Amino acid sequence: MDLVERWVALAGPHTRHIGAELDARYGEPHRRYHTRAHLAAVLDLVDELAGHAADPDAVRLAAWFHDAVYDPERADNEDRSARLAARMLADTDLAPGTLDRVVRLVELTATHAPDGGDRDGQVLCDADLAILGADPERYAAYAASVREEYAFVPEDLYRAGRAQILTGLLALPALFHTPPARERFEDRARLNVRTELMLLNA
Repeated sequence: MDLVERWVALAGPHTRHIGAELDARYGEPHRRYHTRAHLAAVLDLVDELAGHAADPDAVRLAAWFHDAVYDPERADNEDRSARLAARMLADTDLAPGTLDRVVRLVELTATHAPDGGDRDGQVLCDADLAILGADPERYAAYAASVREEYAFVPEDLYRAGRAQILTGLLALPALFHTPPARERFEDRARLNVRTELMLLNA
């Protein structure tokens, strides 16, 4: 099933135009990691972890919007993506409470720090960060793709900024919040992040 059909299955045929616009956004030529493939991977993992969520469909909708706005030269992509979700979904028959949940979840991807009782936030954040726990080859490809997205940043500044992000991740008590994701990804993710950090500081 292609992405637009996947959206229609979730949100209904009357919203096909929204799915088509989102599909086009994830296909923007400046994207190297935050692409259709990333969106599909996040959606797949949300489906796997759906049993942990309180409102799985709200998480799925948030996954669609979480990187809908992506400009590497700006620091407010999550906020802009959340505003886009609010605007586009306001024209649907989605219940206002569900719309509010979707917007909040999209905003949460700026920090990836859901509360202990935020089961929906935990699922979305775990799905978004699952690449950190990939096998070393896939992780290396991810890191290289992120570097390509920031090709406009000089190497020394990129290394410093990326190292700061990775150090912040390692300082978290846990990178993953749902039991299945923690068991599957946590140890490998920490090893991958430490390895990249070592290479950045070499």
